[in-house]
Amino acid sequence: MMCQSCGKAQATTHFKRIINGEVTQGHLCSDCAKALGINDVFSGFNFSFSDLLSDFFADTPVAALSANTVKCDNCGSSFNDIVKSGRIGCADCYETFFDKLMPSIQRLHGNTRHEGKVPLNAVTNESNETDEKSKIVELREELNKAIEKEDFEKAASLRDEIRALEGKENG
Repeated sequence: MMCQSCGKAQATTHFKRIINGEVTQGHLCSDCAKALGINDVFSGFNFSFSDLLSDFFADTPVAALSANTVKCDNCGSSFNDIVKSGRIGCADCYETFFDKLMPSIQRLHGNTRHEGKVPLNAVTNESNETDEKSKIVELREELNKAIEKEDFEKAASLRDEIRALEGKENG
């Protein structure tokens, strides 16, 4: 997308402006954004994302920051490095410092388990197994309701569906 101001450079700054309920969008190159004074929204606040994250690790016990700390085998980061920079070194750091990171992640996100939609391309065998297990639980509940209502044809059908899913799980 080209800059709406100069029309020459690629737009790198995108913003929305709401005035009296009317929304307008803008797309500017870095030079035009800087000239208009909207290049860095946080420039006057002495704010950085790293500072924000490092504040979440501020309550970390001193024992966790000792000189004999464990280092990540992949990137060489120590937990002390993560606390100082507010940045996780690599994906392996999550496993290496799991116990120390979890309280901060819990505080930051309010949860330590994803509770939402999963992109279609992110489906794994583990999530398929979880889906099948939850489907079995749902079917068993339906089966119990069908038995209570004495709808034995539906109950037999549900029983067969449960057995088929359990066969996949065990096979």
